Amino acid sequence: MQFQGTKDYVATDDLKVAVNAAVTLERPLLVKGEPGTGKTELARQVADALGLRMIEWNVKSTTRAQQGLYEYDAVSRLRDSQLGEERVHDVKNYIKKGKLWEAFEADEKVVLLIDEIDKADIEFPNDLLQELDKMEFHVYETGETIRARQRPIMIITSNNEKELPDAFLRRCFFHYIQFPDAETMKKIVAVHHPDIKEALLTTALTQFYEIRDTAGLKKKPSTSEVLDWLKLLLAEDLSPEDLARNGADALPKLHGALLKNEQDVHLFERLAFMARGRR
Repeated sequence: MQFQGTKDYVATDDLKVAVNAAVTLERPLLVKGEPGTGKTELARQVADALGLRMIEWNVKSTTRAQQGLYEYDAVSRLRDSQLGEERVHDVKNYIKKGKLWEAFEADEKVVLLIDEIDKADIEFPNDLLQELDKMEFHVYETGETIRARQRPIMIITSNNEKELPDAFLRRCFFHYIQFPDAETMKKIVAVHHPDIKEALLTTALTQFYEIRDTAGLKKKPSTSEVLDWLKLLLAEDLSPEDLARNGADALPKLHGALLKNEQDVHLFERLAFMARGRR
Protein backbone atom coordinates (compact mmCIF):
# COMPACT_ATOMS: atom_id res chain seq x y z
CA MET A 1 0.00 0.00 0.00
CA GLN A 2 2.09 2.86 -1.36
CA PHE A 3 1.06 6.47 -1.99
CA GLN A 4 2.56 7.90 -5.18
CA GLY A 5 0.38 10.98 -5.57
CA THR A 6 -2.56 11.32 -7.93
CA LYS A 7 -3.33 13.08 -11.18
CA ASP A 8 -5.17 15.75 -9.18
CA TYR A 9 -2.53 16.31 -6.49
CA VAL A 10 1.15 17.11 -6.98
CA ALA A 11 3.00 15.41 -4.14
CA THR A 12 6.71 16.09 -3.72
CA ASP A 13 9.05 13.15 -3.16
CA ASP A 14 9.55 13.98 0.52
CA LEU A 15 5.79 14.16 1.08
CA LYS A 16 5.29 10.75 -0.53
CA VAL A 17 8.05 9.35 1.68
CA ALA A 18 6.35 10.81 4.77
CA VAL A 19 2.94 9.35 3.93
CA ASN A 20 4.36 5.90 3.24
CA ALA A 21 6.54 5.98 6.35
CA ALA A 22 3.52 6.79 8.53
CA VAL A 23 1.55 3.95 6.92
CA THR A 24 4.42 1.50 7.48
CA LEU A 25 4.93 2.57 11.10
CA GLU A 26 1.16 2.65 11.71
CA ARG A 27 1.53 6.05 13.32
CA PRO A 28 -0.50 9.22 12.73
CA LEU A 29 0.99 11.54 10.13
CA LEU A 30 1.15 15.06 11.55
CA VAL A 31 1.24 17.54 8.66
CA LYS A 32 2.10 21.19 9.23
CA GLY A 33 2.49 24.02 6.76
CA GLU A 34 1.10 27.38 5.75
CA PRO A 35 -2.68 27.58 5.33
CA GLY A 36 -3.61 26.75 1.73
CA THR A 37 -0.70 24.40 1.02
CA GLY A 38 -2.90 21.32 0.56
CA LYS A 39 -2.74 19.66 3.98
CA THR A 40 -6.44 18.79 4.14
CA GLU A 41 -6.52 17.82 0.48
CA LEU A 42 -3.64 15.43 1.10
CA ALA A 43 -5.88 13.18 3.21
CA ARG A 44 -8.53 13.09 0.48
CA GLN A 45 -5.96 12.23 -2.16
CA VAL A 46 -4.35 9.51 -0.02
CA ALA A 47 -7.80 7.95 0.42
CA ASP A 48 -8.47 8.23 -3.32
CA ALA A 49 -5.08 6.83 -4.33
CA LEU A 50 -5.32 3.85 -1.97
CA GLY A 51 -9.00 3.22 -2.67
CA LEU A 52 -10.06 3.81 0.93
CA ARG A 53 -13.03 5.55 2.52
CA MET A 54 -12.22 8.82 4.30
CA ILE A 55 -13.68 9.93 7.63
CA GLU A 56 -13.21 13.62 8.38
CA TRP A 57 -13.16 15.20 11.84
CA ASN A 58 -13.05 18.99 11.58
CA VAL A 59 -11.73 20.44 14.84
CA LYS A 60 -13.00 23.78 16.16
CA SER A 61 -12.02 25.89 19.15
CA THR A 62 -14.87 24.35 21.14
CA THR A 63 -14.20 20.74 20.13
CA ARG A 64 -13.42 18.27 22.92
CA ALA A 65 -11.53 15.02 22.46
CA GLN A 66 -14.45 13.10 23.96
CA GLN A 67 -16.61 14.14 21.00
CA GLY A 68 -14.35 12.09 18.74
CA LEU A 69 -15.14 9.01 20.81
CA TYR A 70 -18.82 9.42 21.68
CA GLU A 71 -21.28 11.70 23.43
CA TYR A 72 -23.92 10.60 25.93
CA ASP A 73 -27.16 12.58 25.82
CA ALA A 74 -28.31 12.37 29.44
CA VAL A 75 -30.77 15.25 29.02
CA SER A 76 -32.74 13.46 26.29
CA ARG A 77 -32.80 10.28 28.32
CA LEU A 78 -34.16 12.15 31.35
CA ARG A 79 -36.83 13.78 29.22
CA ASP A 80 -37.85 10.45 27.68
CA SER A 81 -38.04 8.84 31.12
CA GLN A 82 -40.44 11.57 32.22
CA LEU A 83 -42.56 10.91 29.13
CA GLY A 84 -42.54 7.14 29.68
CA GLU A 85 -40.73 6.36 26.40
CA GLU A 86 -39.77 2.70 25.90
CA ARG A 87 -36.40 3.59 24.35
CA VAL A 88 -35.23 4.95 27.68
CA HIS A 89 -34.42 1.41 28.88
CA ASP A 90 -31.55 1.03 26.40
CA VAL A 91 -28.75 3.50 27.10
CA LYS A 92 -27.33 2.90 23.60
CA ASN A 93 -30.19 4.97 22.21
CA TYR A 94 -28.59 8.03 23.80
CA ILE A 95 -25.01 7.52 22.70
CA LYS A 96 -23.83 9.37 19.59
CA LYS A 97 -20.80 7.79 17.98
CA GLY A 98 -17.87 10.07 17.19
CA LYS A 99 -15.49 9.99 14.24
CA LEU A 100 -12.93 7.82 16.03
CA TRP A 101 -15.61 5.29 16.89
CA GLU A 102 -16.74 5.30 13.26
CA ALA A 103 -13.17 4.68 12.09
CA PHE A 104 -12.52 1.97 14.70
CA GLU A 105 -15.66 -0.04 13.91
CA ALA A 106 -15.14 0.03 10.14
CA ASP A 107 -14.61 -3.46 8.73
CA GLU A 108 -12.15 -2.10 6.19
CA LYS A 109 -9.11 0.16 6.59
CA VAL A 110 -10.07 3.84 6.34
CA VAL A 111 -8.30 7.19 6.24
CA LEU A 112 -9.14 9.29 9.29
CA LEU A 113 -8.48 13.03 8.94
CA ILE A 114 -8.26 15.10 12.13
CA ASP A 115 -8.22 18.56 10.57
CA GLU A 116 -6.64 21.62 12.24
CA ILE A 117 -5.96 20.03 15.61
CA ASP A 118 -4.23 23.20 16.82
CA LYS A 119 -7.57 25.05 16.89
CA ALA A 120 -8.69 23.13 19.97
CA ASP A 121 -7.66 23.54 23.59
CA ILE A 122 -4.06 22.59 24.42
CA GLU A 123 -5.31 19.53 26.34
CA PHE A 124 -7.13 18.16 23.30
CA PRO A 125 -4.12 16.23 21.88
CA ASN A 126 -3.19 14.88 25.33
CA ASP A 127 -6.71 13.54 25.77
CA LEU A 128 -6.25 11.34 22.71
CA LEU A 129 -2.93 9.74 23.68
CA GLN A 130 -4.32 6.40 24.84
CA GLU A 131 -6.60 6.09 21.83
CA LEU A 132 -3.66 6.75 19.48
CA ASP A 133 -1.49 4.20 21.28
CA LYS A 134 -3.89 1.35 21.93
CA MET A 135 -6.45 2.05 19.21
CA GLU A 136 -9.26 1.45 21.70
CA PHE A 137 -11.41 3.25 24.24
CA HIS A 138 -13.95 2.38 26.93
CA VAL A 139 -17.63 3.37 26.88
CA TYR A 140 -18.50 3.80 30.55
CA GLU A 141 -22.27 3.97 30.05
CA THR A 142 -22.44 0.55 28.40
CA GLY A 143 -19.31 -1.07 29.80
CA GLU A 144 -18.02 -2.02 26.36
CA THR A 145 -14.56 -1.46 24.89
CA ILE A 146 -14.36 -0.27 21.30
CA ARG A 147 -11.25 -1.59 19.53
CA ALA A 148 -10.12 -0.77 16.02
CA ARG A 149 -10.91 -3.67 13.69
CA GLN A 150 -8.46 -2.23 11.17
CA ARG A 151 -5.92 0.37 12.24
CA PRO A 152 -6.88 3.53 10.29
CA ILE A 153 -4.42 5.63 8.34
CA MET A 154 -4.56 8.77 10.45
CA ILE A 155 -3.63 12.18 9.01
CA ILE A 156 -3.60 15.12 11.42
CA THR A 157 -3.18 18.69 10.16
CA SER A 158 -1.99 21.77 12.01
CA ASN A 159 -1.55 25.40 10.97
CA ASN A 160 0.94 25.96 13.80
CA GLU A 161 -1.41 28.27 15.70
CA LYS A 162 -0.15 26.75 18.96
CA GLU A 163 2.52 24.30 20.07
CA LEU A 164 1.45 20.68 20.43
CA PRO A 165 2.46 18.66 23.51
CA ASP A 166 5.68 16.60 23.33
CA ALA A 167 3.85 13.43 24.41
CA PHE A 168 1.54 13.82 21.42
CA LEU A 169 4.38 14.61 19.00
CA ARG A 170 6.24 11.44 20.04
CA ARG A 171 3.34 9.36 18.77
CA CYS A 172 3.30 10.94 15.31
CA PHE A 173 5.39 10.90 12.16
CA PHE A 174 5.96 14.56 11.32
CA HIS A 175 6.12 16.34 7.98
CA TYR A 176 6.23 20.05 7.18
CA ILE A 177 4.92 20.95 3.72
CA GLN A 178 7.31 23.55 2.37
CA PHE A 179 5.78 26.27 0.24
CA PRO A 180 6.14 25.15 -3.40
CA ASP A 181 8.95 26.62 -5.45
CA ALA A 182 8.17 28.06 -8.88
CA GLU A 183 8.68 24.78 -10.77
CA THR A 184 6.49 22.79 -8.39
CA MET A 185 3.88 25.54 -8.52
CA LYS A 186 3.78 25.27 -12.31
CA LYS A 187 2.98 21.57 -11.95
CA ILE A 188 0.22 22.37 -9.47
CA VAL A 189 -1.22 25.02 -11.79
CA ALA A 190 -1.13 22.58 -14.70
CA VAL A 191 -3.49 20.28 -12.76
CA HIS A 192 -6.05 23.05 -12.20
CA HIS A 193 -5.53 25.25 -15.29
CA PRO A 194 -4.06 23.00 -17.99
CA ASP A 195 -4.80 25.47 -20.82
CA ILE A 196 -3.05 28.51 -19.36
CA LYS A 197 -0.47 30.03 -21.71
CA GLU A 198 3.16 29.78 -20.67
CA ALA A 199 3.84 33.53 -21.00
CA LEU A 200 0.90 34.48 -18.76
CA LEU A 201 1.80 31.82 -16.21
CA THR A 202 5.45 32.88 -16.03
CA THR A 203 4.54 36.55 -15.62
CA ALA A 204 1.86 35.84 -13.05
CA LEU A 205 4.04 33.53 -10.95
CA THR A 206 6.96 35.96 -11.05
CA GLN A 207 4.63 38.65 -9.71
CA PHE A 208 3.12 36.27 -7.17
CA TYR A 209 6.50 35.35 -5.65
CA GLU A 210 7.53 39.02 -5.63
CA ILE A 211 4.38 39.76 -3.61
CA ARG A 212 5.13 36.91 -1.19
CA ASP A 213 8.67 38.26 -0.71
CA THR A 214 7.52 41.82 0.01
CA ALA A 215 8.90 42.91 3.39
CA GLY A 216 6.23 43.72 5.96
CA LEU A 217 3.49 41.57 4.43
CA LYS A 218 1.17 40.35 7.20
CA LYS A 219 -0.36 37.40 5.32
CA LYS A 220 1.49 35.87 2.42
CA PRO A 221 -0.82 34.61 -0.34
CA SER A 222 -1.03 30.82 -0.45
CA THR A 223 -1.24 28.15 -3.13
CA SER A 224 -5.04 28.12 -3.08
CA GLU A 225 -5.07 31.90 -3.49
CA VAL A 226 -2.76 31.96 -6.49
CA LEU A 227 -4.98 29.33 -8.13
CA ASP A 228 -8.01 31.56 -7.54
CA TRP A 229 -6.08 34.55 -8.91
CA LEU A 230 -5.08 32.68 -12.07
CA LYS A 231 -8.68 31.60 -12.56
CA LEU A 232 -9.73 35.27 -12.48
CA LEU A 233 -6.94 36.28 -14.87
CA LEU A 234 -8.14 33.65 -17.33
CA ALA A 235 -11.78 34.67 -16.91
CA GLU A 236 -10.87 38.31 -17.64
CA ASP A 237 -8.69 37.19 -20.59
CA LEU A 238 -5.78 39.27 -19.34
CA SER A 239 -2.41 39.20 -21.10
CA PRO A 240 1.07 39.30 -19.55
CA GLU A 241 1.19 43.00 -20.48
CA ASP A 242 -2.00 43.64 -18.50
CA LEU A 243 -0.24 42.46 -15.35
CA ALA A 244 2.56 44.98 -15.64
CA ARG A 245 2.93 47.14 -12.54
CA ASN A 246 4.73 50.42 -12.16
CA GLY A 247 5.38 52.75 -9.28
CA ALA A 248 2.03 54.47 -9.72
CA ASP A 249 0.11 51.21 -9.52
CA ALA A 250 1.86 48.82 -7.14
CA LEU A 251 -1.29 46.82 -6.40
CA PRO A 252 -1.54 43.69 -8.54
CA LYS A 253 -4.50 43.22 -10.86
CA LEU A 254 -7.49 41.66 -9.06
CA HIS A 255 -5.50 41.91 -5.84
CA GLY A 256 -8.49 40.85 -3.71
CA ALA A 257 -7.68 37.24 -4.55
CA LEU A 258 -4.16 37.60 -3.11
CA LEU A 259 -4.24 40.26 -0.40
CA LYS A 260 -6.69 39.39 2.36
CA ASN A 261 -6.41 42.25 4.84
CA GLU A 262 -6.34 46.02 4.75
CA GLN A 263 -2.83 46.26 6.21
CA ASP A 264 -1.34 44.49 3.20
CA VAL A 265 -3.38 46.57 0.74
CA HIS A 266 -2.18 49.74 2.50
CA LEU A 267 1.39 48.42 2.34
CA PHE A 268 1.29 48.25 -1.47
CA GLU A 269 -0.42 51.63 -1.64
CA ARG A 270 2.41 53.12 0.44
CA LEU A 271 4.96 51.47 -1.82
CA ALA A 272 3.25 53.09 -4.81
CA PHE A 273 3.22 56.48 -3.07
CA MET A 274 6.94 56.21 -2.26
CA ALA A 275 7.71 55.19 -5.85
CA ARG A 276 5.85 58.23 -7.17
CA GLY A 277 7.79 60.47 -4.79
CA ARG A 278 11.09 59.26 -6.17
CA ARG A 279 10.11 60.06 -9.74
